[in-house]
Amino acid sequence: MSLDYETLRLIWWALLGALLIGFAVMDGFDLGVGLLLPVVARTDAERRVAINTVGPVWEGNQVWLILGAGAIFAAWPPLYAVAFSGFYLAMFLVLCALILRPVGFKFRSKVADRRWRTAWDGALFVGGLVPALIFGVAVGNAFLGAPFRFDADLRLTYEGGLLDLLNPFALLCGLVSVAMLAMHGASYLALKADGPVAARAAGLIGKAALATLVLFSLAGLALAFGVDGHAVVQGPGGNAPSNPLMKRVVTETGGWLRNYGERPWIAAAPLLAYLGAALAGPLAERDRPGLAFVASGTAVAGIVATAGLSLFPFLLPSSLDPNVGLTVFDASSSRTTLLIMLGATVLFLPLVLAYTAWVYRVLRGRVTAAWVEAQGKAVY
Repeated sequence: MSLDYETLRLIWWALLGALLIGFAVMDGFDLGVGLLLPVVARTDAERRVAINTVGPVWEGNQVWLILGAGAIFAAWPPLYAVAFSGFYLAMFLVLCALILRPVGFKFRSKVADRRWRTAWDGALFVGGLVPALIFGVAVGNAFLGAPFRFDADLRLTYEGGLLDLLNPFALLCGLVSVAMLAMHGASYLALKADGPVAARAAGLIGKAALATLVLFSLAGLALAFGVDGHAVVQGPGGNAPSNPLMKRVVTETGGWLRNYGERPWIAAAPLLAYLGAALAGPLAERDRPGLAFVASGTAVAGIVATAGLSLFPFLLPSSLDPNVGLTVFDASSSRTTLLIMLGATVLFLPLVLAYTAWVYRVLRGRVTAAWVEAQGKAVY
């Protein structure tokens, strides 16, 4: 293949974005169902209905997270090193919360005891809320810049801690993520559940969508007027060897909105976010749960894309030394590595997509209380 280094880097940046959007859309409704469990389901039978809407698919949906982490590890090694070491405690919290989900799914219905099941319902709630919040907090800190630097030998120094990540702007982004996934989870329950669970979920879609729109707008205003953006003013170019020390970066308030002036087409991402969230509630009220789910998924994709396009070309800026922030063009693996990975992706990603589509087709239809009761312990 006659792809130059710069083009390969851009392709892998787009692929990473697609994988992260896939995770947010596909696994996002799983997390949303978990964090909404105490609200939409009031009896044990109703909770089993809600849980079994995601029971057959949540494991497959988490593949998108694994693919995204794997892509970061292979295509952007310095980003993996900084994020997974500097954000270690935050990642550990997410991992613990994600571990609660399979344990909760598997153990909850094994014992017919109210306290036992209530405890595991709480675990499923935590397993939905904590990742949704922490992933949003991570995005917020990406805009603020992580406290790291490299010396002349590219040895990493990270000077932050877990509490430093919990700053006001990052927490605002975390709330955007929670509201967004609550909207998406409610849309999924309105589509897949039945009876009171579906009715309560449909009633929540509009409220969660409104919260998403308000919080997303507040985050945008904070970026425009309260957060310093980074811009590369001098660098070796997109085909140069990867070295984050070979550029000069300036910072300015509102700088993250610079891309919208230079590339007006990227405004399509926040527009999709607003349009999807604005339509999700009215569609649910008109008893169009399928379209409401598509609208909420569009909003989720638009919000994630907005973050990535606003940061471009940065992957993770540095708050200690802006000149060493990691970008698409100076933090990638070699051209050969990216080329080999692209060939494997072109071969295997369509198989993953085809299998996923087949699974959802086989599992189409609503989950009812009567069906769950008839299955007994064969389902969650």
